[in-house]
Amino acid sequence: GAQRRLKGEVVAEQLERLAGLTPEEAGWDGTVMPAEGDKLPAGQVPSWRTRVQYAVDADGRAGLRRHRSHEIEPIDHCMIAAEGVSELGIERRDWPGMATVEAIAATGSQDRQVILTPRPGARLPIVELDRPVSVMRVGEKDGGVHRVHGRPFVRERADDRIYRVGSGGFWQVHPKAADALVTAVMQGLLPRKGDMALDLYCGVGLFAGALADRVGDQGAVLGIESGKRAVEDARHNLAGFDRVRIEQGKVESVLPRTGIDEVDLIVLDPPRAGAGRKTVQHLSTLGARRIAYVACDPAALARDLGYFRDGGYRVRMLRVFDLFPMTHHVECVAILEPADKGR
Repeated sequence: GAQRRLKGEVVAEQLERLAGLTPEEAGWDGTVMPAEGDKLPAGQVPSWRTRVQYAVDADGRAGLRRHRSHEIEPIDHCMIAAEGVSELGIERRDWPGMATVEAIAATGSQDRQVILTPRPGARLPIVELDRPVSVMRVGEKDGGVHRVHGRPFVRERADDRIYRVGSGGFWQVHPKAADALVTAVMQGLLPRKGDMALDLYCGVGLFAGALADRVGDQGAVLGIESGKRAVEDARHNLAGFDRVRIEQGKVESVLPRTGIDEVDLIVLDPPRAGAGRKTVQHLSTLGARRIAYVACDPAALARDLGYFRDGGYRVRMLRVFDLFPMTHHVECVAILEPADKGR
């Protein structure tokens, strides 16, 4: 409870300082919602991280870096690792020649994956773990993620749909996060049959899939994503929808080229730096009935909310989630509507 109260204070301060909004003006009651199952008795820690990157010391022992340090502390168990990660037994093996070992345990399937980053010139070890895994490696020259054996992706589930997530691709780390965010976004947007919707910074298509389900055959969804592999995954994940299109490139470059000048709904889930003034100005001209902004940095969110206000939008509702327990991170979903609506 104390962690969530502190996070709530941080969000409130950023809203006030950067957007000039009180919690009441943002339609927020000040609550930071824990993920389902994370309310535990005092002294207990939720095991939530479905992806853990272990650092490897000079002796080949897996551990974690000390806070704001390069020093590696060998460990025998990561307290916040999800059960699927812990049962791989990464900490019980030696990893000679490796710089890092990342363990991934999908929540939508039994898929388990290990991504190895070798030190320069090192050979890959034989990977023998306590559960079957696919193995990937980070290339020394190109920094890309390459298949060693097994599937080059994991299968995740959200909103009753399976999503393929390629190695190195983004998916929410908390097992309940994707569903919590989809629910908040769809409850805020209230999509209707026949709506035209945008999903910006769409990743592997999480929100585009949820929107496509709800706008139906008469509606349409355009997703824009800069990552090549994420675009491939999104196109695969949403291949069953005729009226969904995924474009690759930066939002600020691709969106003006589409010629779209009017939409009903917009979802944006930008990287930590936010969408920025230019993109927000463009979005504000498209006449969207509602906009859902998903943010992992309350400061960037607050700045962009100020730009949306300048573009004629107001915050209808804000929901704040604690999807990163035992860290300083917080996730927000802001729902915006035209400022002149209902006035």
